[in-house]
Amino acid sequence: MKDQTQQLRILVVEDNTGDFVIVQELITEEVENVSIVRANSFKEAAALLVGGMPLFDTILLDLSLPDKNGEALVKDILRHAGEIPVVILTGFENVDFSIRSIGLGVCDYLLKDELTPVILYKSIVYSIERKKASSELKKSEQQYSDLFHLSPQPMWVYDEETLKFLQVNEAMMNLYGYTEEEVMKMTELDIRPAGEREKAAKMLEGLRWSGKQATADLWLHKKKNGEPVYMEVFSTPMLLNGHAVRSVIANDVTEKNQFEHDITKAIIQTQEEERYEIGGELHDNVCQLLATTKLTLGMLKSAFTSDNIKYYDQSIEYIGMALNEIRNLSHRLAPSFFDDLTLKDSFQKMLHDFNVEKKYKIHCHFDLNVNKDNVSHEIQLNIYRILQEQLRNISKYASATEIDVNITASDGKLTMRISDNGVGFDMAQVSNGIGMANMRRRAELFDGKFEVYSVPGEGCTIVVIIGL
Repeated sequence: MKDQTQQLRILVVEDNTGDFVIVQELITEEVENVSIVRANSFKEAAALLVGGMPLFDTILLDLSLPDKNGEALVKDILRHAGEIPVVILTGFENVDFSIRSIGLGVCDYLLKDELTPVILYKSIVYSIERKKASSELKKSEQQYSDLFHLSPQPMWVYDEETLKFLQVNEAMMNLYGYTEEEVMKMTELDIRPAGEREKAAKMLEGLRWSGKQATADLWLHKKKNGEPVYMEVFSTPMLLNGHAVRSVIANDVTEKNQFEHDITKAIIQTQEEERYEIGGELHDNVCQLLATTKLTLGMLKSAFTSDNIKYYDQSIEYIGMALNEIRNLSHRLAPSFFDDLTLKDSFQKMLHDFNVEKKYKIHCHFDLNVNKDNVSHEIQLNIYRILQEQLRNISKYASATEIDVNITASDGKLTMRISDNGVGFDMAQVSNGIGMANMRRRAELFDGKFEVYSVPGEGCTIVVIIGL
């Protein structure tokens, strides 16, 4: 619904005509009574801002202009803008610069690719209101405090040593559902699910000693009512009254994560359906054709002479080899537990086929609690694929002689542990490879955990934990 209140006067400082048209359309979709003026350069913008009286309610600023850009542009625009709020619109994501821009006095920092009419309208309204409030303050510390409390994004400051919250803004309290009195008695770990606290404590401790100026991390948090929420967290160290603290800006990306999760799940499901179809065609059609060919050749055996019977025998042998290869391929494409075998049988068949040359000593323990009844087909298929992927990694890179596969189920969770005694690797260099990413993605489809443990010379262990 369009805003039909008093006229908004907006200066858009943008040299790209296409980007200006898009911004103009986004604004007019939400605001009916609006006056939009364009400046193609810093020089034009400065000329429009001369005179003392604010002619505009807000300024939308592109960071790259033909005659000025970056931090110098921001500082000069702010100097000319006076009491007019400035919102940066940029095509480049830079966490350090976004945080620094807010500190310089910019009201908001928006990525062009993520703009929608609602986001832009809200940013304009918030920036106008925030600037009105901050203009009443004289000191820079008071200005920072007002920006902090009026921000539409959850923000807080915590003590790096004790992890206790020192300041929180209204957006943070509204999102998490706590009162200011309640949150002031809490620490950073209290907004984490119980299973994430140990990991978070180690990360926050490492962050404290690393002295990193800015970090961007994705974390699972929880609200007061227990509802999970995925937060994209940006933090930077500060000194408050001579004490080391860390300032945090957080974005709620739960819906975005769920959307990406649904897309990934749909893609994997489509891939599995296609694999299953191909596997079925190979098994039911190609294998039948080869089997029929083998029978037909058998009917001709009596027609062969002793001189060329060897070619017949060789042809029969090749057809048999082709049948075995196609059957194995079809089973890898379409795991047979979808039809008549249990997950345990399918795992054992995979391990048998993988170790047909007896290169490895394989131990496989399958908990009696793991069966078809309490593990969905989707979970079965994905842990099957994870094992398949890890066996491929072991074969290609590990130089291992022993493999242990352990699958257990307890307390509503399925755990699969795959270990080898191979050469291992440096996790900092290899853990983000495509194979690892694929396995991690499959585990996370079911809100599961995927963990990797490896040291050069000491083999590798992966652990997958999925809720049933």
